[in-house]
Amino acid sequence: MGDKKLSSKILSPNLPNELAMLSISDKSIQSEDSFSMGIISNNLVKSQTANHVSFKKVFFKNVIFSKAAFKYLDLMDVRFENCDLSNMDLSESVLHRVELVNCKMIGTNMSESALRNVLFDNCNLSYALFRFLDCKQVNFDNSSLSNADFYKAKFLKVEFNNSNLQQTGMSGTKLKGIDLSSCTLDGLGVTIDDLEGCIVSPEQVISFSKLLGLIIKN
Repeated sequence: MGDKKLSSKILSPNLPNELAMLSISDKSIQSEDSFSMGIISNNLVKSQTANHVSFKKVFFKNVIFSKAAFKYLDLMDVRFENCDLSNMDLSESVLHRVELVNCKMIGTNMSESALRNVLFDNCNLSYALFRFLDCKQVNFDNSSLSNADFYKAKFLKVEFNNSNLQQTGMSGTKLKGIDLSSCTLDGLGVTIDDLEGCIVSPEQVISFSKLLGLIIKN
């Protein structure tokens, strides 16, 4: 997917060096519940549904969310490491200073969410829904976004580094100033207007030739 490109600096979660252990697998999470200042490790969160749940200064490690839905989730200064959030409904959520590292998020719905200083590193985001996403200072590094949907997302200081964007939908998303040169773009769903000002490699131009109405002659 091209030479490795350095990510821009984004604000990391402000987590204390020492955090107490928390458990959320042995309780029923209710709407508007709030959790803070703790580590949630090796938990299975199953069949939990609640709105407006808040996590602040929390470190999730090896946590599996199964048949869980937390719409309007509020995350601040949170890190997820080796977690599975696949198929969760996290739509209309707010994430600020959040890191997701080595996480599985296949089919996760984050539509209409607001992301500020968020890092996705080595995550599987295939088939994830990011429709109408509002992103500022967000990095997608070394991640799979194949068949994800960014319909009419808003990008400001967003980076895609060494990531798989095959069959990813970005219709209605302005890519001016977005550098996709290190990514795999086969079948990227965009229009000519979306691509204006986007940064791509010479090899990638060929893959957009049909969209541009060009005929490449050897």
